[in-house]
Amino acid sequence: MLPTSIGRGLFITASVVYFTKAVGLTPVQVGTGLTIAASIALFAGVPMGHLADRIGPRAMTVAFGLAAALALTAYFLVSNWSAFLAVASLVAIAQSASGAARGALIAGSVPPERRVRTRAYLRVVTNVGWMVGAPLAGVALYLDTDAAYMSVILATGAVTATGALLFLRVPPVARQPESRREPMGAVLRDRPYLALTVLNAVLSIHYGIANVAIPLWVLERTEAPVWIISVLLVINTVMIVTLQVRTSRGSGTVTGAARAQRYAGLLLAAACGLYALAAGLPVWIAASVLMLGAAVHAFGELFQASGGWGLSFELAPDHAQGQYQGLYNTGFQVSDIVAPAVLAVAVIGLGWPGWIVMGACFAAAGLAVPPLARWAERTRPPAPDAATVAAAAKP
Repeated sequence: MLPTSIGRGLFITASVVYFTKAVGLTPVQVGTGLTIAASIALFAGVPMGHLADRIGPRAMTVAFGLAAALALTAYFLVSNWSAFLAVASLVAIAQSASGAARGALIAGSVPPERRVRTRAYLRVVTNVGWMVGAPLAGVALYLDTDAAYMSVILATGAVTATGALLFLRVPPVARQPESRREPMGAVLRDRPYLALTVLNAVLSIHYGIANVAIPLWVLERTEAPVWIISVLLVINTVMIVTLQVRTSRGSGTVTGAARAQRYAGLLLAAACGLYALAAGLPVWIAASVLMLGAAVHAFGELFQASGGWGLSFELAPDHAQGQYQGLYNTGFQVSDIVAPAVLAVAVIGLGWPGWIVMGACFAAAGLAVPPLARWAERTRPPAPDAATVAAAAKP
């Protein structure tokens, strides 16, 4: 995971500059292409997760990871918007498929009571990787040459491939016997799971707040200094790295995970209120309120992530974890697509009332999770006993 996340940090930091300066695309072309690619990848998670269930999640995690590395390296060959769109779509599909397979691999390799904690550790590693990759990409930004940017693209592909191959060290997970396999798309008929995926997508819109809403809000609606934007990002990253494992405790059950998402909705609503409050305040008071909002927001993110992991694992049948993880990850992808537009209209267009509307949406989504989780639990089939599982596994 660490090499892959370092590659992610490299790519996110320098890729837009590479596409505009070295390739010659306009910012609108880059944004449109990435949005279209993400939309196409929405349809990859469930079928690719189903393939991981049938063939085995470790093999598919490695294969999809290598495919993502190859696709990332293909950016080196991009010279126009059509080629950019094609490569971006391949990257997005491979990354979506890899996420579904990786979720199934964790579910098959780790005892149920440790799955959420394992995801928490992996998220810490991911954030550390971003912290390493971003400064390295900063070297390319400093040099500001086509060769430097191309080196970042090639390095991203190399470290992503390394990260994929490291999964070969994980013991293989046996593929599910024919008698226990779910047909592809079975998850789409699981209405409680679908509903929880939608609620998690609403809560996941908060990721766009740091990337989209806050920079625009600070620049256009507050008196806070511009550099406070980087301070807010540092607060978030430090809190995720230091607190994610601790706040994941208790989210390994459906009840605990639902409670965590309820906390997340209320905390995110409180953060929206604090961000709104910063408008019109004197410089240093506005900066202080924004930093307090960032801390509350980070706690909301911590609980949202751990609650989402718990629900996605505990409510998915073990023999179909791939396609279930693929669907749940789709919620994150949807939020990535809609968040920039929603936040730009609601927050920047409406001002502080937009923050209140967003906060109300977060609170409503968080409060709706526990009753829906109870509904989902009631619809789960009883777990098979050991004898039944052993019999099904025999050739």
